[in-house]
Amino acid sequence: MVRKVMTLVLIGSSLAIAACNTVRGAAADVNSAANAVDNAT
Repeated sequence: MVRKVMTLVLIGSSLAIAACNTVRGAAADVNSAANAVDNAT
């Protein structure tokens, strides 16, 4: 039982970390695009 719980915790935390990095990367892309538009005008 403990082994199953630990496996689920590890999988869940891995997914949470991956999602956080993805969202952070998307925010950096949007920020970069906004800066490019500002520089063009």
